[in-house]
Amino acid sequence: MPEYEFRDVYVPRGVSRRAATQLLTDHAEYGQWELARLRLLPDGSRRVRLRRRIIRQLSATW
Repeated sequence: MPEYEFRDVYVPRGVSRRAATQLLTDHAEYGQWELARLRLLPDGSRRVRLRRRIIRQLSATW
């Protein structure tokens, strides 16, 4: 079962949809994050949960 680390991002209500998309795209491209959950709150703000897989390296035994 893969292990993930999570990051919560808050996008205020004044941010346009295009700007929010660009923000999340930058996280995905440069930080290897993927969208786990997006919540649109009643006041128009967004709470975004991003995740990325934790890759553990095995130590060399030689």
